[in-house]
Amino acid sequence: MNPPVQSITSRDNDLLQRLRRLLARPGAYRVEGVVWLEGDHLCRAWLEQGLTAGQSVITQEAWDGRPDLRALALAAARVAVIPSNLMKAVTTLESPSPLGMMVAIPGADAGDAVHTGVSAVVLDRLQDPGNVGSILRSAAALGVQQVVALQGTVALWSPKVLRAGMGAHFGLRLVEGVGVDAIRPLAAQLVITSSHEAQELPKVNLPSACAWVFGHEGQGVASELAALASVRVRIPQPGGQESLNVAAAAAICLYESARQQLSR
Repeated sequence: MNPPVQSITSRDNDLLQRLRRLLARPGAYRVEGVVWLEGDHLCRAWLEQGLTAGQSVITQEAWDGRPDLRALALAAARVAVIPSNLMKAVTTLESPSPLGMMVAIPGADAGDAVHTGVSAVVLDRLQDPGNVGSILRSAAALGVQQVVALQGTVALWSPKVLRAGMGAHFGLRLVEGVGVDAIRPLAAQLVITSSHEAQELPKVNLPSACAWVFGHEGQGVASELAALASVRVRIPQPGGQESLNVAAAAAICLYESARQQLSR
């Protein structure tokens, strides 16, 4: 049975006003309780995880001329068909996608406890959405189960992080907006990197379930958080550069964790 389909022609429609509120600021989803997925890639990735969409929005042109996008839109509980010019008002992209979905955020939020004993990534005040999205992609690819974003980190479900994550969000347990105290139960698992440490990453026996900490792009990991870490390592850099981009460092560290796990 197909979902109800609504034709919308006014930019003042309640649904479009809600979408504009979602895009007005990165953390608006925390108030609205939903996020806006732009583009068929994110929509498809969401549905492939067995998740449901409450609302899809598709342009009239795509509804009439793109059977693949029409079928994707019909996977939502409700469908809205709008002119292309109205889609321009509910996008953060230079070239608006003809399809988007409004979905409820799955899993954890700031009120949930951080899980112990599982592989994790802790983000300490990271500001760049591209870095955070890239770290989520590496985490999802390399078997991480949980990502914890401390207060001061860019909103995980903001449009820019979602785009950079390319669907990685949907396979991870995400907790955000928590303080350092929430991380204390992970102390035995916490691992940080520093160019000043003596131990090189490939030579260290890592915990079976690491909780890697990646810090602010300019300031690094906060001293209070670094003091909790059970392991501190240095990534070898024979090329002599001062430091790695945090997303590149995360990919290296998470790969080494996965490699050691597979060899045990």
